Amino acid sequence: MTIRCAWTTSDPLYIDYHDHEWGVPVFDDRTLFAFLILEGAQAGLSWYTILKKREHYHRVYADFDPNVVAAYDAKQIDALLQDPGIVRNRLKILASVDNAKAFLELQARHGTFAQYLWSFANGQPIINHFRSVGEVPVNTPLSDAISKELKRQGFRFVGTTICYSYMQAIGMVMDHTTDCFRHAELAAPHREPLRP
Repeated sequence: MTIRCAWTTSDPLYIDYHDHEWGVPVFDDRTLFAFLILEGAQAGLSWYTILKKREHYHRVYADFDPNVVAAYDAKQIDALLQDPGIVRNRLKILASVDNAKAFLELQARHGTFAQYLWSFANGQPIINHFRSVGEVPVNTPLSDAISKELKRQGFRFVGTTICYSYMQAIGMVMDHTTDCFRHAELAAPHREPLRP
C-alpha cells in the first residue's frame, strides 16, 4: 500500500497533485506566477477548492501569462467577478492584476522571477523531516522575510502563511512527512545548486 501525507484525500485530483507537484522544485516563471495567483485565491479557503477551479483559472487568466494579466482592465475584471469558475472576490482579483505588474517588474530587474525568489533559499530546496502533519509549521522566519519583501515590492495577498504554503507548493520547502513515499524521492541530495 502506498503511504502518502495524511492531508491527502482519496480524490484522484488531490492524489495527483500530491504525488506529482507538491514539494517539487519549480523554476519556471509561468508556473511560479500561477502558484502565486492560486495561493492568493486560496486565502481563507481550502486548497482543494482551488484545485477544482485551477483549469478554469488557466483559461480566464490567459494560461497565467503575467503580461496579459497585468493589462486586465475594468471590463475584464468585471467579467472575472461574474465568473463562477473562479473565486469571485474583488480584492483577490484586483490583487492578481497588481501582482502580475509587480511580478513583471521583478522579472525585469532580476532576469527571471525564479532567480529573485530562489535567492531567498540559496537556490536549493529546504528539506524537512517531519514525522507527522502536526509538526509542519504554517509559517517560518523565511516565509516572514519573503512576505515582508514581496509586500515591499507591491504584492498583495502574500502574508507569511500564504507565503509558506507557496513555498511548499513550489518545492522551496519539502514538507512531505517521512512516512510518505514522496519524502525519500524528493529528499535525495543534489550534487550542485539547482538553477532556474
